[in-house]
Amino acid sequence: MKRFIESQDRQQVTLLPECLDDYVGEDNPVRVVDAFVEELNLSALGFAGTEPAITGRPAYHPSTLLKLYIYGYLNRIQSSRRLEREAQRNVELMWLTGRLAPDFKTIADFRHDNGQGIRNVCQRFITMCRQLKLFSQAIVAIDGSKFKAVNSRDRNFTVGKVDKRQEQIEHSIQRYLDALETADRTQSAEVEAKTERLQEKIKKLRAQMQQLNEIKVQLKATPDAQISLTDPDARSMATHAQGSGLVGYNVQTAVDAKHHLIVAHEVTNIGNDRAQLHKMAQAAKEAMGKNQLKAFADRGYFSGPQIKTCEDNGINAFVPKPMTSNAKADGRFDKADFVYLAREDAYRCPADERAIYRFSSVEKELNVHLYWPSACPQCPLKAQCTTSSFRRIRRWEHEDVLERMQKRLDRKPDAMTLRRRTVEHVFGTLKHWMGWTHFLTKTIAHVSTEMSLHVLAYNFKRVISILGMEKMMKAMQLAGA
Repeated sequence: MKRFIESQDRQQVTLLPECLDDYVGEDNPVRVVDAFVEELNLSALGFAGTEPAITGRPAYHPSTLLKLYIYGYLNRIQSSRRLEREAQRNVELMWLTGRLAPDFKTIADFRHDNGQGIRNVCQRFITMCRQLKLFSQAIVAIDGSKFKAVNSRDRNFTVGKVDKRQEQIEHSIQRYLDALETADRTQSAEVEAKTERLQEKIKKLRAQMQQLNEIKVQLKATPDAQISLTDPDARSMATHAQGSGLVGYNVQTAVDAKHHLIVAHEVTNIGNDRAQLHKMAQAAKEAMGKNQLKAFADRGYFSGPQIKTCEDNGINAFVPKPMTSNAKADGRFDKADFVYLAREDAYRCPADERAIYRFSSVEKELNVHLYWPSACPQCPLKAQCTTSSFRRIRRWEHEDVLERMQKRLDRKPDAMTLRRRTVEHVFGTLKHWMGWTHFLTKTIAHVSTEMSLHVLAYNFKRVISILGMEKMMKAMQLAGA
């Protein structure tokens, strides 16, 4: 007797279910996708083709293609060609689309032509989450991460890259010329073919040199002195690993601290986060419908004007100050060792002397007040304080904003732990879904559309996990009521 599970004969006649609906369980997520899309007013959201044309070949309704994309991104199928194949063989997709199987060009064109509509659908789902009171805590964590574009590093150019590449080409040409000279001296018949190959290589290298000279001219006309040939909007960006980098985009997200839902996101091609704090916090505040908000971010977001703008708009920022003091690194007193006396508008130094206000200046577009004590030349602690004649202390005119934020951080020592556990796994999940290549589309507009589909899929899965299928279906019905 065999000890394996026996398979059925392929020639055996089988009585299959009579309708396609019997193949899809009541708890299958495709039912939620179908209910969600059916309740949307696609015309109001900005989708084209919601009304059929009087003449010409009938088109697919946008709802069919939107369902196809949401299902694809929920199941890590982002390619239009893969979606075409899945629509022809996947029972769940057959149920979802009513056995329609658009070709890959139709699928790709839908994403290309309806970017604004897709981004509005992502925003509509966040609004639905707000209506379900999933944002009960007015707390978000903000962070940015670098995502690869379709542009390779070899097709991205800066002045430094061009100079380095030209230097390499010059060395290669000289090496080939030396080899040709050796071949001419030997005059052997067997090196004739090698001589032709070397001449061809030199010709190609000189053509590359000419192309690089043209690119160098173009770089002078670009604002950021950078050119990407495959995706013109992609930019070379540094990463945390020493000496590494990628050509791609900086994706900003604001994540709800309670359920880890992405409440706001934006795709930028700016390599740092310094100017992103208020924009992302304000977008999160509006999406969550809150009057007050707490926003947690890492040191890369520290910017006095950004923090002040947040405070002016009802957003309490929690951003640690970067440790950039040369004095502290050299073992001398740091600015934190000087106590500001608001009533006197002066600082008390570690030697208990007063550093009084001297004058104001503009530094990096900020109004800064300068203070220093008169006792510095005779101070016994001078060697521990400064190498100059006087220890000067700079104070931004709105330094009190930063001091209030520092007090909030002191009262909440786990602030950065909360930030890490809220936002960092979100980026890990998204990159895992995307795979090695990350983005498939080109230019920042289309990449933003692609990112919105990823965010919609991520939030979709989170809400199903939080509410369950039954409550999720009821929520869809209430949203359309």
